Amino acid sequence: MTHERLTTHDYLIIGAGPAGLQLAALLERDGRDYVVLEAGTAPGTFFATYPRHRRLISINKVYTGSDDPEFNLRMDWNSLLSDDPALRFGRYSRRYFPAADDLRRYLADFASATGVRVVYQTRVVRVSRDTDGFAAVDADGRTWRARRLVVATGVSRLYVPPIPGIEHAERYDTVTVDPEDFVDQRVMIIGKGNSGFETADNLVETAAVVHVAGPHSIRFAWQSHYVGHLRAVNNNFLDTYQLKSQNAVLDGTVESIERRADGGYRVRFRYARTVEAIREIEYDRVIVCTGFRFDADIFDDTCRPRLVINDRFPEQTPAYESTTVPDLYFAGTLTQQRDFKRSTSGFIHGFRYGVRALHRILNARYHGIGWPATPIEPTPEAIADAIIARVNRSSALWQQFGVLGDVVALRGGTAAYHEEVPVAYLAEGGLGGGSALVVTLEYGANHDMVDPFDISVPRPRENDASAAHEASYLHPVVRHYRDGTVVAVHHLAENLENQWNLPTVHQQPLAAFVKERLADVGC
Repeated sequence: MTHERLTTHDYLIIGAGPAGLQLAALLERDGRDYVVLEAGTAPGTFFATYPRHRRLISINKVYTGSDDPEFNLRMDWNSLLSDDPALRFGRYSRRYFPAADDLRRYLADFASATGVRVVYQTRVVRVSRDTDGFAAVDADGRTWRARRLVVATGVSRLYVPPIPGIEHAERYDTVTVDPEDFVDQRVMIIGKGNSGFETADNLVETAAVVHVAGPHSIRFAWQSHYVGHLRAVNNNFLDTYQLKSQNAVLDGTVESIERRADGGYRVRFRYARTVEAIREIEYDRVIVCTGFRFDADIFDDTCRPRLVINDRFPEQTPAYESTTVPDLYFAGTLTQQRDFKRSTSGFIHGFRYGVRALHRILNARYHGIGWPATPIEPTPEAIADAIIARVNRSSALWQQFGVLGDVVALRGGTAAYHEEVPVAYLAEGGLGGGSALVVTLEYGANHDMVDPFDISVPRPRENDASAAHEASYLHPVVRHYRDGTVVAVHHLAENLENQWNLPTVHQQPLAAFVKERLADVGC
């Protein structure tokens, strides 16, 4: 597309990855004035390189036994939100863990089908802000202006911990992925996340010794329910460790890395739990697999956002706006700052709903369009039925557990149902305050502190309404908010099939709670 250099757009989106495309498609549908700038030659540039071994950890369960597209998104972690059934990722792969290149094909087709306005091969090198808005300068010297800026670049730079000598090590983003290049070598991998174990698994058949090191214990996704923790698809390496196959997981910190004269490495390692505090270990290769961070170098002093979590993410309000730069918003994996390692904003299946929430926030702030709402009868039965219907099929509440909630606003003897509202945004008055019932899906307190496969651990019985508040597994929670403050809470009992519609277990106790809450607000 062509660009008039003097044009000031309402919205400038940087990055045509999944989040940038999702927001652009919503803006395009509404006829908004926007433009997307993408450094690469096609959408999803990140996935041209990552994951390095080309297998995604985002699941793609094509067969669910249901023909409900909303329900099926619970098991589809790669599709973007669209009313077009052709734009579902299941048409591109049937693999449960699909290939990264299939996702790139899907994103290219999504961009084409939705008609989003993307300018490719346009790398933004500097962003500034003045009284008229933002100015982004690209590598060719062109200036792009906008009243509001949305950064959807993801965590595009490798996070390198401040270890003396770390510059001598190889990096996850550039190290060879050919196992034959590691034949009979001793290898240290720094980092206990999926990228570290993905790399270790790749070397099991050729390397002589592989040590995976890090200061924290391994967190398993099946226990923490955070999908960014170590996934089963990447943990075969642990079998070789526990069954004494020369490999090991080291708990502790790398104190320094020294390059030997013969080309190898000497690593000083401080163990977390041994009498021998520091040990020097020799390796042929050292690989840094310590995750990624946000690249904030493009911002000058007029609009540099505050960074948090070891400067890896921009700090954001509940509206996904910078806490220090007005009208600077973030979309996609950057928004995981709001629920870091607690929910799913770092992944497509989570942030696609966050992007839709951001779009609704922008509509409310700048276009006078309130959050979509459906009027319902202000009776206990009608409200309970609406809640049950949503928790049994909603994908947004399922994926963004504890972060997004459905809101039943209670005002002046009326009730209105709002879907997929960020709970923190509501609590700060995002829908105007007053009384509301907020519905979320959540895991129980301390759900990540027990072995989920240990049958000796006491747990509430399934479908036990009297112990619903003790549930550990994902279940609905309904809270009554009054001007941002929680005044009452109701839990629905766990259910194996995640269908909370048993009359005496789920529906009747919920209706009784709603009746009590309606009486409290005079409905």
